[in-house]
Amino acid sequence: MNSRTTAIIAFAALLAACAGLEPDAKERGAALLAPFKANLGNELSASMQSGLDEAIAACNSAAPAIAESLSVDGVSMGRASHRLRNPENTAPEWLVPTVEKWASSGIHGDEAVKPISLLSKLDDGRFGYAEPIFVQPLCLTCHGETLAPEVAAKIAELYPDDQATGFRIGDFRGVFWIEF
Repeated sequence: MNSRTTAIIAFAALLAACAGLEPDAKERGAALLAPFKANLGNELSASMQSGLDEAIAACNSAAPAIAESLSVDGVSMGRASHRLRNPENTAPEWLVPTVEKWASSGIHGDEAVKPISLLSKLDDGRFGYAEPIFVQPLCLTCHGETLAPEVAAKIAELYPDDQATGFRIGDFRGVFWIEF
């Protein structure tokens, strides 16, 4: 999905909300989360072309910056996992049981027949929405079972308590989440 498409989706959700025609909350969550996923994917792909240091930097600094830039007007978003690399990516409280359930269930990206997501009504009248992240081939460079020595060294430098390696293609890696 290109940036124009994601902007149109987000604008349509905003127009519907302003017109009092609140779209289905799950659809709205997916639409609001789409630019984060697309921008992060584009950033990671582009940074891999520049080398492993750039790719690691993209996850370390660009991902939080993208989430922060899109967390406006009462919307907040991020990534979380059952096996954290960055302790700042701890799941919000409402999401912890689902992350644990998805992690222990053995869901696998290659087996997902239809998209998996979660919508939760939060105590403050807002919604929480999440989608699982499944390991893709590109992810194995930094999250796989075997890492190149220079990758392992850089990750150890940035994340001394890293738990986010040992994955295979299709494994449940974590979640993208949004509150709105």
